[in-house]
Amino acid sequence: MESYALLIGSTLSAGTVIALAALGLLVNEKAGIVNLGAEGMMLCAALAGFATTVVTGNEWLGFAAGALAGALLAAVFGVLVIWLNTNQYATGLALSLFGVGFLAFGQAKLPELALDCIPYLRDIPLVGPALFDHDPLVYGAMALAVALIWFLDRTRTGLVLRAVGESPQSAHALGYPVRWIRLGAVVFGGALCGLAGAFISLEYTPLWVAGMVAGRGWIALAM
Repeated sequence: MESYALLIGSTLSAGTVIALAALGLLVNEKAGIVNLGAEGMMLCAALAGFATTVVTGNEWLGFAAGALAGALLAAVFGVLVIWLNTNQYATGLALSLFGVGFLAFGQAKLPELALDCIPYLRDIPLVGPALFDHDPLVYGAMALAVALIWFLDRTRTGLVLRAVGESPQSAHALGYPVRWIRLGAVVFGGALCGLAGAFISLEYTPLWVAGMVAGRGWIALAM
């Protein structure tokens, strides 16, 4: 039975990486932008988050640095695609290649960090290790998925975002700043991809070897 608890726990951790990145790309696509550079943003964010945590010893600063790195790269992508009208697919692939090349660094191991979990509940046999012994970002990703579903389907802002993606000419005619709305969606999506990348290097495989997130962290590349 303990093996089932470990299986469920590892599934939740691995799924968090995919969920965060997928939610970011969902917002991008609702705004009418396809960003194939998610992998590059995640890799750069993994390095930024890891380096920040090694220097400061603060995991939360590492997550913030990862999100910021993803948002900055997404902003560059957004300017190129939205204002300079470069090809979305080619620009995204170039961003991915940049991320892979950016990882030519040495090796390091994170300092000992306190494990974040839900007190008391983690001690419940079987259920505790499976469901309640995770980083808060795991639960945050679940909450974010529900919040985004509500936002996109039930709010006026979500409706405007979808209108910008589905009919930008009509949205522009109604006075909405289509380009800026798209850029905001792209930056938000990049920040979520950055969080996913930071989660890989800080929680999933807290070890950096020869410019790579060691071992299982490459699950991000399965996207």
